[in-house]
Amino acid sequence: MQDDHFEYSMEELRSLTKTANGEVAVVLTQKRERPHPATYIGKGKVEELHTLVEEVEPELIIFNDELSPSQLRNLASILDVRIIDRTQLILDIFAQRAKSKEGKLQVELAQLQYLLPRLMGQGISLSRQGGGIGTRGPGETQLETDRRHIRNRINEIKQQLSSVVRHRHRYRERRKKNQAFQIALVGYTNAGKSTIFNRLTTAGSFEEDLLFATLDPMTRKVVLPSSYQALLTDTVGFIQDLPTTLVAAFRSTLEEVKEADLILHIVDSSNEDYANHEKTVYKLLEQLEITDIPILTVYNKKDLTPSSFVPSPTEDYVAISAFSDEDVERLMVRVEQLAKEVMNYYTVHIPVSEGRLISQMKTETLIQSFSFNEEQEVYKVEGYVLPTHSINGQLDKHNGEGK
Repeated sequence: MQDDHFEYSMEELRSLTKTANGEVAVVLTQKRERPHPATYIGKGKVEELHTLVEEVEPELIIFNDELSPSQLRNLASILDVRIIDRTQLILDIFAQRAKSKEGKLQVELAQLQYLLPRLMGQGISLSRQGGGIGTRGPGETQLETDRRHIRNRINEIKQQLSSVVRHRHRYRERRKKNQAFQIALVGYTNAGKSTIFNRLTTAGSFEEDLLFATLDPMTRKVVLPSSYQALLTDTVGFIQDLPTTLVAAFRSTLEEVKEADLILHIVDSSNEDYANHEKTVYKLLEQLEITDIPILTVYNKKDLTPSSFVPSPTEDYVAISAFSDEDVERLMVRVEQLAKEVMNYYTVHIPVSEGRLISQMKTETLIQSFSFNEEQEVYKVEGYVLPTHSINGQLDKHNGEGK
């Protein structure tokens, strides 16, 4: 199983390289009990790699793990070629993908925190000449290797981010006041979150078969089968061994998930490593202290799922293909059922004169049935409402009236 996991991880590194616009020329692997403290790979492997570098003349060597500052320095002094590790590669992709001011600041912060301990010697050059993978960011002014300068920049970014976080918090509070049922999409990178988001909201979120296609969170209205409007948020994809600096940097973005009433965990069931992908997502949700929000697992890409696929036994799940209208409808019906479970049921009789209240009920509560009693000139309405919604007080007044 470990060998399988290693293969999946190497395959993922290939995908990451492709996403960063790189091309894999050759792959070199080694089986060791533990990494070599000085060079990560063994002495013989370093010599083999040196020979390969002379033959293939690559622009870059990428290691499928995070290298320590000393390992990076030692390897750079032996091999006359740029070396980056998995963390740098992921940071580079994030630098490419960040579109919003917050996203860019978060990536720059993570890059600088990664670079700081690696500035000694020849381990890493901050020069951006030549471009290419691992050289994007962090910012045009950030070319010198002066620790103090970098620390000042880190403090600056942290201050800017804290004001962005305050703004986001105010926006979330406003949304809370508007009392909408909130759904968050989470999942391993490339599981199909943005495709599902677009199918449910017709929002045009960036959709491509690349890792980390979505970096900045996006929230849109989604209409459930009963015509009730909920809010749906797409989030950044999770990945195994996501650099800790990035988890910390994107914490405020992922805080969106904390506000959700329901989490849709999107899993690519066609990926052979889906079980590990699920574990990775749960581990990250735990790190974010998200443990008490209901989760519905959505196994996506069912048309490509191998016969060996077995859903996780503990999961409440639906299997869909994001491109099937029927499947998307089925998913929405299931989401509505789960919404009802966290809402309060009501049945009320509203006089015709209460037009404003009726209008509010139609937009802000999930209406199950709506009929007019001509004799009594009242509307009988049955439905569901969020327990914290301010409309509850008015509904209580009309509870059972006109029966």
